[in-house]
Amino acid sequence: MLAELAAGAGYDVVALDRFGDLDLQRLCPSVSVLRDLGGRGGMATLVDAAAEIGAPSVAYGAGLENQPALVARLAAGRELLGCSPATLERVRDPALLGASLRAAGLAYPATFGAADAERRADRSRRWLRKPVRGGGGRGVRAWRGGALDGQVIVQERIAGLACSAAAVASRGSAVVLGLSEQLVGHRGLGARGYAWAGNVVPPRLGAAEQQALAVAAQAICAHLAAAFELHGLFGVDLVWDGDRAWVVEVNPRPTGSLECVQAAHGVGVFAAHVAACAGGPLPIASGSAAQAAGKAIVFATQDVRVGDTRDWPARGIRDVPHPGERIAAGHPICTLISLQESPQAVLADLEARAATLRGELARRTGSRARA
Repeated sequence: MLAELAAGAGYDVVALDRFGDLDLQRLCPSVSVLRDLGGRGGMATLVDAAAEIGAPSVAYGAGLENQPALVARLAAGRELLGCSPATLERVRDPALLGASLRAAGLAYPATFGAADAERRADRSRRWLRKPVRGGGGRGVRAWRGGALDGQVIVQERIAGLACSAAAVASRGSAVVLGLSEQLVGHRGLGARGYAWAGNVVPPRLGAAEQQALAVAAQAICAHLAAAFELHGLFGVDLVWDGDRAWVVEVNPRPTGSLECVQAAHGVGVFAAHVAACAGGPLPIASGSAAQAAGKAIVFATQDVRVGDTRDWPARGIRDVPHPGERIAAGHPICTLISLQESPQAVLADLEARAATLRGELARRTGSRARA
C-alpha cells in the first residue's frame, strides 16, 4: 500500500518488504525477505538490504515503529520521512502516553505493566493482555488474572466501536485526514480474536456521532503532535463509546487505512507526508467523505494453495500471492478493496467477495486433495 501511494504521487520507489507479493513486484523494483533474501531474517535483514540502495530518502511502515534502533540504521545518510527514533521511544511507551493524555483531559484506559497488573487491576472490570511491542492485534487476548511476563501490558477493555484516525503532523500541529471503523476479529473475513482485518471509511455512525468523533479525534491528534513531536503521517486507534473517544494506541507511521482515506476524502496522503516531514504546511481537513471506501484482509481458515492469481489486481485485490503459492491456515491470503456509496455497502461488498474468494480456494484445494 505504501509503495503504491508513493508511486501514485509521482515518486520513484524501491520497496523492501517480507513477502514480495505479485502486485508489488509489478509496481516497482523491490526486495523481499522471502523471495530475494532466502527467507532468512526479518526487519533487520531488510534494513541491511536497504543500505545497498542509493535512495535519498526513506519511509517506513508497520512494525518498525517498535524498533527505533532499526529506524536509526535505516535513516543513516538519508532524509527520514517519518518520526524520529526518539519520538518512537516516547510515544510507544504506554506509561508516558497515558500520563500525557490524561493531563490534557483526554481519555485513556487504565493500563498496567506486567509487574503491577495482578495487584492493581480491578477484576470486576474487563481487561486485555497486549504485547508492549505489538501491532495488528497480534497477541492480544482477554486477561482474567494470572502470571504475566515483562513484555506485556494489561489494559481495560472499553466497550464501543473500534475506530482509527489517520492524521498528518508538522511543527507541533496536526490535521486529521480521515476516520475509519476498524474491522477487528471479523469472522466473515477469517480473522480471529483481536486481529486487525481492515478498515471502512467513514465509520458506520450517524451524522451527529461522526461529527463528535471528528472533533474528539482532532483534539487528540493535535495534542499528540505537540506533546511527542510527531512528524508526517500517523494514526491513533480509538474506541468510541458514544460520548468519548478513548485512545488505545498510537501508531507513529503511515497506517493501514490510508488508501481508503485517500479514496474517500480525495486527499493526496503521501504528498502530505513528504511535505509535513519537511516542515511544510498541513493540508486543509476535507470534512465529510465524498464516498465510502474499505479494505479487508482475507485470512485462510484452512491450508490453501492458490491457482493463477495474475488477474487478481484487476478484480480489486491487493497483496496478491504468486500463482501456486501455499498459504497456511491463520495467515493472510490477500487484501480486498471496495468503493461504494455507503460504509454499510462497502462492508457488505467486502464480506460477499471474501466469501466468494474463499469458496474458489476451497474448491481448488479440495480438488487437489481428491487428486
